[in-house]
Amino acid sequence: MKKFVIFTYGFTPRTDEVQRAWGEWFTSVGPRLVDPGSPFGRGVEVTRDGRTELTVQSPSPLVGYCLLNADSLEEAESLARGMPIIESVRVYEAHSM
Repeated sequence: MKKFVIFTYGFTPRTDEVQRAWGEWFTSVGPRLVDPGSPFGRGVEVTRDGRTELTVQSPSPLVGYCLLNADSLEEAESLARGMPIIESVRVYEAHSM
């Protein structure tokens, strides 16, 4: 079993309906869910040339993450397709060190 990190993009205010949709997705993934993650708030991007403030109102903001176990990238992608996607998600395989 491999570990995958899923990043979620696009902000929408929390509502009961949104929280219910996430709860249903977490339940549907079952034991493959390693860490349900947390939503992100404001942040900062640091580069050699300086820094940029990041907010959830920025275009296409990174707003959260979760960790899944799956046998392949294709299976992780399939699981991610069931998420209550706001704008998009990115799925990355996490290699062990």
